[in-house]
Amino acid sequence: MTSLATTIAAEIQPIRHSSIPAKVGLALVLAALADWLFYGPKIGLSLTLFAIAMACVSALFNHAALDLRRAVISAAILVAGLAPAVEELNMLSFLILTLALAIALLIATNPETTELTERARALRNLFLLGPFRFFLDALQIFNMSALARGIALWLMPAVLSTVFIALFAAANPVIEQWVSLLNPKLILEYISIARVLFWTMMLALVWPFIHVRWRRRTMVTATVADGPVPPPLPSQVSAEFLGPSTILRSLILFNLLFAAQSILDGIYLWGHVALPANLTYAAYAHRGAYPLIATALLAAAFVLVAMRPGGPAEKSTVIRPLVYLWVGQNVLLVASSILRLDLYVDIYMLTYWRIAAFIWMGLVALGLILIVARIALDRSNRWLVGANLIALTIVLYTVSLVNFDAFIADYNLAHSSEMSGKGMIIDANYLLTLGPQALPALDKVIAHRPGDDCLARRRDRLVEAQRLNLAWRAWGFRSWRLQRRLDAQAKSQPGNQPAG
Repeated sequence: MTSLATTIAAEIQPIRHSSIPAKVGLALVLAALADWLFYGPKIGLSLTLFAIAMACVSALFNHAALDLRRAVISAAILVAGLAPAVEELNMLSFLILTLALAIALLIATNPETTELTERARALRNLFLLGPFRFFLDALQIFNMSALARGIALWLMPAVLSTVFIALFAAANPVIEQWVSLLNPKLILEYISIARVLFWTMMLALVWPFIHVRWRRRTMVTATVADGPVPPPLPSQVSAEFLGPSTILRSLILFNLLFAAQSILDGIYLWGHVALPANLTYAAYAHRGAYPLIATALLAAAFVLVAMRPGGPAEKSTVIRPLVYLWVGQNVLLVASSILRLDLYVDIYMLTYWRIAAFIWMGLVALGLILIVARIALDRSNRWLVGANLIALTIVLYTVSLVNFDAFIADYNLAHSSEMSGKGMIIDANYLLTLGPQALPALDKVIAHRPGDDCLARRRDRLVEAQRLNLAWRAWGFRSWRLQRRLDAQAKSQPGNQPAG
């Protein structure tokens, strides 16, 4: 049997537990902004900027209560209240701005108060009781169910973001300097009792504008139904760990982190802006090449797991664009890695490992593009693996036909200080390790070092090795072409011209 009881009581709007952690986080951000704007320097335009930031955060969390008419009226009141503070900040303009903020909030979020006395009472409660609500409301974070769900939602984004920051710090000396500022000892130097009290005061002041609760008279309907009480719903923590919400949070954080790295590369690597003190372009370029490739591989693994076929995030119209944006940033990251390695090769010459790094980076970039193609074309992971294997086969087959010994020797010689007037002195010892294919380059080095008898004798050993390569059992087309080149080079030398 069902009984219906209706009562009229003074109630306060209930707290949405799931929104409390986010609101506390934004309140802390506003307190940090207030610290930067107000703590120490003279206050002026900074108060206007803080009021605008607080109004934006308040609108973010209370947009559900807004309609167009009340939003326009509130915005007009806020602008009118900001004008005197922009003109000159004094006690009167401060009071006008504070009152404008409160009235704008009241009109935007509490349409039920229409009488002047009701509005005056609501504003009184906002100013007198609102600042004391933060400490009670913040305790709702420790609701264990909500806390566990929040940890499940943020654990993976936080852990992977930390890993990416560590890789970026290893790759980018500028980011490393920023991370070093997070040293707890340095942070403790800025903490004082006065600063803690300032943060506490700012949290109490901004909280009523973020977590709006107006005292009102509402109709509460209670329905009591006979029958068994349904069992509690199962925990959603496991489902949240890699659900759409977690993936969305991860992608937002990752895009922001990668954007910071890309902006720094755009400034220092592509734009050639002067680096901070004690940093050289060689160090900036060399450190970044390999950690950034590890970052791109980790990003690719995350995308494959998050956007698995049939997964909850695969068809999301919000997540897919973020995935495309992030993969695009990863491709840009690989391009930056290639440029870093190219700058490093310009200074320290070419080696086999650096050529392998170029090829590997190109394959990583292609793999990222194929991941986007797999998502866009709605293909399977089997198709992705097959496409990557085909690309790898083509690359390996092409590499097998390239004479890297001669290419490295010729490149290093052409970019040495002895030939181009800039760069490093040619490393003849490294050229000798490349084998007979480096003989044409070595001959040019010897021509520039006529007194280097040791190098000439070691060159003769390579000539003997080349002669052995022409035996029919060891014959190769590449060695035959090299011999023709050496014979032509010997005939062109002035001492070998026939007498006329």
